[in-house]
Amino acid sequence: MPRDTSRVSLAGRLLEQADSDAVMVRVLTAAGPDGAGPDAAGPDRAGPDAAAAGTAASWSYREIIGAALVWARRLERWAGEHGRPARVGLLAENSPEWVVADLALLFGGAVEIPVPTAFTAEQAASLLESADLCLVDDGGARALERWTGTDGTAVLPAGCPVTPVRLPELLAEAPAAAPRPEVPEQDAVVKVIHTSGTTSAPKGVRIRRHGLDELLTSLRARIRPADFERYLSVVPLSLLIEQVAGLYMPFLTGGSVSFLPPGTALVGTAADAGPRMLGLLRQARPTALVVPPTVAALFLALCDERPEEGVRERHQRIFGHDGPVFIACGGAPVPAEVLRRLDAYGLTVHEGYGLSENSSVVSWNVPGEVRFGTVGRPLDHVKAELADDGELLIHSTSLFAGYTREDPSSVVVDEQGRLHTGDLAEIDEDGYLRITGRKKSMVITASGRNVSPEWVESRYRELGFVREAAVVADGLEQVHGLFVVDAGLDHATARRRIDAFGRERLSGIERAAVIHLMPEDDPGYATCFTVTGRPRRDVVRAHVLRLHTDHHPTDHHHTEPHHAEKNLEKA
Repeated sequence: MPRDTSRVSLAGRLLEQADSDAVMVRVLTAAGPDGAGPDAAGPDRAGPDAAAAGTAASWSYREIIGAALVWARRLERWAGEHGRPARVGLLAENSPEWVVADLALLFGGAVEIPVPTAFTAEQAASLLESADLCLVDDGGARALERWTGTDGTAVLPAGCPVTPVRLPELLAEAPAAAPRPEVPEQDAVVKVIHTSGTTSAPKGVRIRRHGLDELLTSLRARIRPADFERYLSVVPLSLLIEQVAGLYMPFLTGGSVSFLPPGTALVGTAADAGPRMLGLLRQARPTALVVPPTVAALFLALCDERPEEGVRERHQRIFGHDGPVFIACGGAPVPAEVLRRLDAYGLTVHEGYGLSENSSVVSWNVPGEVRFGTVGRPLDHVKAELADDGELLIHSTSLFAGYTREDPSSVVVDEQGRLHTGDLAEIDEDGYLRITGRKKSMVITASGRNVSPEWVESRYRELGFVREAAVVADGLEQVHGLFVVDAGLDHATARRRIDAFGRERLSGIERAAVIHLMPEDDPGYATCFTVTGRPRRDVVRAHVLRLHTDHHPTDHHHTEPHHAEKNLEKA
């Protein structure tokens, strides 16, 4: 199949489809006992009342884009009155209203500031400090109410109005033949995306219009349009990768996105969100989804339940159809053995790598070009090289336009235009990247030994009951490990297996000598790990040291190194 290398204009392509009656957005209903909605195989019904009637609600391109254009015209008027584009906070759950607001801001030339509803009041306030107005859906309104009600924090700057995005009203206001706005040719900042830093206040990454277009052009050249025919969104749209993969990739080729039922926790925001999501797969019948590493392990468990199944039968049981499904994964590494076993079952998980400073994706394993243990080859608009110390440097035409604030975790672009990613990597003879760790995460124990935590954590996740793992060792006599395990699992058994695995597979320098367990339904799970499964290392360190100091017998287990290992560490 020939590759589509034509340059993408995201806004332009979307406006070309403004008169299409194809389904653009679906909202699923609560799953029945077999994982399907009451009428999952039946036709979609447009409009918000469909969910109450027992079918998935759906909206067409004509409806969603028409509603977005109503708001886009308001934003254009605001810019004309103030002499600059509006800076607009977007506070919403994954919903049709989120899509309408996102496209309105794109068409209207505004700067979008999406804020996760799971943020604290302090984090939200730091992102919204420059907002001129804030668009919300019902979930966003509840988040604002919660933030202001808990500690009285002024989340929004003085004079910043809050405006609900009411889809029925916008649909009624949309004219049958609305004039299309001109797509700007000049580059400009169109989004400010949050990224974690070294303080409680996240810094914003400024994303350029042309950067997004360059990224989407490269992705379309690598991935077949049919792969994104029906995308299932299971992680928050405040993540840039979910906007790119879950909205723009399907929409550019007339595909659709499905959202989980209202009130359903997104993966990474609650401990049991992953298992709940699995129950909705058959209703969604997805052809593509992006998942964190924990979901890859859940897929493997589903496959292990019926190893005798054929591939088509397995796909039908899990996904509700027997065709191919493009499963992408990133954020934290998936053990290569897990990827190989899934592939043997006919479920190939495609690992990728990216960072907001490159408008998301840098490299991706794609169908037919998968190499397990790597994050694929760089996209066509990205060139990768290694510094003398192994740090990954990238040249790219989708680089960001700077931060809203700097902190020690900020990456830099040098005089040669190379982004210093802060990640340690290897590049094989065919150009595939393997990320080996974070340059700043490399820890040195009190005995002077270097430990790469990412590699150690990926090994521990080979244990099927370990949902997440984080190791800390900087300045400590021994390596501490925090392990998120299946709820209800006997902790004594879990400790023995983790300890035995470490002794068998890791050196005495690397393995967790002090084991801390956290059940997956512990509220601390969302505090210690990001949505994509990356440990918040400062939070994890404080958490495990507090447990260790308290000597809580049910939450930590201390295992002394063998004498030979002690001698080896001293040698």
